[in-house]
This record gives sequence, structure tokens and C-alpha cells, in this order.
Amino acid sequence: MQLRRRGQAEDERGDAPPSVGAAVAKFAIGGLLATLILAIVGVLVLGRISRDDAISNATNLTAVVGRDVVQPTLSDSLLRGDARARARLDRVVRAHVLKGDILRIKLWSADGRILYSDRPELLGSRYALGQDEEDVLRLGGVKADISDLSRPENRFERGAGKLLEVYLPIRTPSGQPVLFEAYLRFSAVAASGRNLWVKFLPALIGALIVLQLIQLPLARSLARRVARAHRDRAELLKRALDASELERRRIAADLHDGTVQELVAASYGLAAARERVGSEDPAAEALQRAEESCRRAVRELRSLLVEIYPPRLHEAGLENALEDLVSPLQQHGIQATVESQPGLQLSDLVAALLYRTAREAVRNVQEHAEASTLELRLAQENGRVSLSVADDGRGFAPEDALARPAEGHFGLRLLHDQVRDAGGTFEIDSAPGRGAKLTVEVPAS
Repeated sequence: MQLRRRGQAEDERGDAPPSVGAAVAKFAIGGLLATLILAIVGVLVLGRISRDDAISNATNLTAVVGRDVVQPTLSDSLLRGDARARARLDRVVRAHVLKGDILRIKLWSADGRILYSDRPELLGSRYALGQDEEDVLRLGGVKADISDLSRPENRFERGAGKLLEVYLPIRTPSGQPVLFEAYLRFSAVAASGRNLWVKFLPALIGALIVLQLIQLPLARSLARRVARAHRDRAELLKRALDASELERRRIAADLHDGTVQELVAASYGLAAARERVGSEDPAAEALQRAEESCRRAVRELRSLLVEIYPPRLHEAGLENALEDLVSPLQQHGIQATVESQPGLQLSDLVAALLYRTAREAVRNVQEHAEASTLELRLAQENGRVSLSVADDGRGFAPEDALARPAEGHFGLRLLHDQVRDAGGTFEIDSAPGRGAKLTVEVPAS
């Protein structure tokens, strides 16, 4: 299985602080897009609300015309087809109803007969009423809908464009129900709706622009804080690495000038003492063993000094330091190779971080992996450098190594945090029984 641990994202995958101007520009562009989207949505919503409101107003107006203008003019004789009653109604309709947006008027009996229309050709014709019309005639209320101009009773309205028909029940003096139907030009209704939302649109757009302008200073302040925090974090990381290097150098110097020199002197003293007592003396063997222990301790301490502060890392470069690092593995039966891309351009901090990573991986392979081969690879591309350490050992569960470092891989946990703080990625590909591969990628400078 593969476990990938990524550090905090750095600007452009590097360690340069984010640009305040670029951040504010991105915010401004995003805000403008959001404002545009909200404006479009607002226009659509306002348009729908305004149209519905205009239709409602047209419906109410038609209801007033039907009940307050047409209904008082009705007579029961109209139901019987009386010409004088129809003429009286026609004068009222043409004088007071057909002067505005209302294009056509029809009066229907309950059985679908046209009692009146401003088109005389329709008088007395019978057509089946729709279900909505029957419901309105029976239950009351006002209904508005887009007119179906394909119906035969609407043939005289087909040249007038899209129409809104409104129908409601009115009654004769004796209480007989009559369906009042009016046809209104939909363009006039829509224009009324547009006039309504056009009045609100400038306020909506203005509010969105003001909101955007208010947010820009806040975004600039936030971007400055993020950039400042980025610089502070980079400075703290540099100081931490510098302090680590200085401490390693101090420890290495103290060991070299103190303990190592004393052990060397002790080994010389033991050798001189062994020569004075002679080979036949029983103490000679003990002195020789003590001398060998001192020399072995000196060799181990010198190897430790190279690990703590490898001089060739600064003098001859990372590749040569890695060669020195893996050379002792031959004594443990591990065949190690180092492959490096020519012309690597690394800062001292990055070289030190990669060396510590390789050292921890090599130590784990030597002590835990039971491997026979180990491969180190260095490569650089697009301003980033990667280091991979692969072995053919027994492997392990990487999630356990990072989640429970106290159980044997505390160094990996520390390396993971250091790589993350340097803006890099830390990846372990391993499983019990199939080896392990550690890959680290960080900015090259």
C-alpha cells in the first residue's frame, strides 16, 4: 500500500512568499465573477417575480372590469339572444373596455355558447369549454393562462401575437352564471413586468458592487497577513536549520577535540604499557584487549562524527556525502548504489535536509530491513529536487511508522515534519514482505 503525506501548499510549489497584489487580484476577479453570477441570477429572479406580479395585476384589472363594468350591464335577456341587450353591452365594452391592453372580450354560457364577443362572427357559436373554464364557472375564482391560439374559437386572435387570457364567472341579475373571458396582449404585460424589475436592478447591482469594494481592503489585509506569516515561518525554519547545523558542528567538534583525542591517547598509552610489560606477562593480553576496544571506539566515534556533521557535504557536495554514507553498508552485506543527476543546484539548507533524510533511511535499512540491496537516486526538475531511497528488505506498514513513531521509526516522523515545513512532499511506499521506498521532494532553493 502507498501512503502519501503532503506538506502545506506553497505558492507556485516553491518557498517564495505569496504576492499580495496577485492574491488581491485573484480575489477581485473571483468577486467580480461572483457579482456577475449573482447579478444574472438576480435579473432572472426579478424578471420572473416581476412577470408574475404583472400577470397578477393584469388578472386583478380584468376581474375589476368584468365585475364592475361588464356585470352591471348584463341582463337575463342576453341569455336568450336578445339583440338589444347585446347592443347595449357592446357599447359599454367598446367605450370602456377595449381601449387599454384588452384585445378581445367573450361571454360564455355554461353550455359553451358564445353569448357575446366584440367579433360578431362568433355570436351563437358553441365550443367545448376546457376543464379549467368549467371549474372557474362552477367554483368561482379568477384564472389566467397563455391563450391557445390553435383552438377554433381563437382564430381571430392569431395575428395578434402571444396573448394572456383571463376568465372569471359573473352573473346576470337573476343569478345565472356567465363566463367572462378577456384576452390581453402579453407583450404589454411583460413590458409592465420589465419596468418593475428595471427599477430594482440598479439597486441590486449597486449593492453587489459596494459589497465587493468593501471586501477588497479586507482581502488585501488578509493577503498581507498571510505573506507576513509565510515569511516568518520561512525565517523560523531557516533559524531552526541553522541552529541544528550549529549544534551538530559544536557536538562534532567537542567529540573530536575531547573524547576522541582522549581515547586515542588512551590507546597509545595502553600500547606503550603492553610493550613495557612484555608479551609473556599475563597483563599483556588484557592491555591488548583494552587497546583494541579503545581503537574500535575511536573508529565508531569518527563514523558517528561523519554522520552528525559530514564535512564532504559542504566541501564536495551532496552526492559525494551520500557515497560516504552508504560505503559502510558493504560490511553488512548490503550492496548500495547512488545515482545522481548531473549539475544539481541545491542550497545548503536543502542539501542538509536531503542528507538527513538519506541518513535516516540508510540507518533504518541497516538496522531493520534485512535487505541485500539499496538504491539512492537524486533528480532535479522544474525547481524541485527529489530523493528516493529503495531497498529489497522485509518492509513495514508505513501508516504505523508515522502514526506510532514511538514503536521504532521516530526519525521518520521528524523527517516528515521537516519536509512538510520546507514545503515539500514525503511519501513511503512499503508493505510487509516487499521492501520499502522513501521519496522526498522539496524546492531546490
